[in-house]
Amino acid sequence: MPPTDASANAPTAPAVEIGTGTRPRARESRIDRVAGAGTDSEDTLDLRLPDELVALFAGDADAGGERSPGSGPAAPVPVLPVYDDLLDHVADWEPISTAAGVLQLVPVRVERDLPIISRWMNDPAVAAFWGLAGPRTATEQHLRSQLTGDGRSVPCLGLLEGVPMSYWEIYRADLDPLARHYPARPHDTGLHLLIGPVGDRGQRLGGTLLRAVADLALHKRPACARIVAEPDIRNTPSVAAFLSAGFRFAAEIDLPAKRAALMLRERSLRHLL
Repeated sequence: MPPTDASANAPTAPAVEIGTGTRPRARESRIDRVAGAGTDSEDTLDLRLPDELVALFAGDADAGGERSPGSGPAAPVPVLPVYDDLLDHVADWEPISTAAGVLQLVPVRVERDLPIISRWMNDPAVAAFWGLAGPRTATEQHLRSQLTGDGRSVPCLGLLEGVPMSYWEIYRADLDPLARHYPARPHDTGLHLLIGPVGDRGQRLGGTLLRAVADLALHKRPACARIVAEPDIRNTPSVAAFLSAGFRFAAEIDLPAKRAALMLRERSLRHLL
């Protein structure tokens, strides 16, 4: 499960949270039901194999599975992708110009970034909502669970003018357990934000960065119609940061570990809010 809250601000700092989800459905064979012939009224199934499998079986193999003599070298077996990139290559997203400076999202590398992220997670104001205080292994397990997954959640370090100052999680809300608790739409994209340095909190910086990243995600993910967030309803500064970033409060929802404010930033309204 995700941390209890994605907010890095206790009294003053805006932040947010994440989730995990269900595996995307495997490629399915199409099954066409056809009426039975003759006086028999039983249904029959016409199974049509995907073109990729047909290609695998097409060739000069005999009934025993071995190639016929003199048929030439075996054709290479095509490698089929298990899934597509689920978040449109976050690692390639360009830096963003904001009123606070240039922000760049850099996917986390545990060996490089664990010390600073673990230090932020042990700030009492952060730990109250993220629940990852303690030894570095707690934060490391949380990070690796995303990095070794299928790409539905990408943890990133946020660099403002080249200085690490925030931790982000960009995830597919429609593939997350969150989708069981609100009317999810295909390609809904979720955001979690943690402002690390205490000096950067309470400066309206969270709203500025959230707006920039939400709009960048909408730009880079054309299939996505809205950005989703679910801060703890008790985290007033976090909710306020989303509102200032152009999100609208949609509902209160009960999640397993908290009561959350469902916040939405819709593509169709982004130039109005």
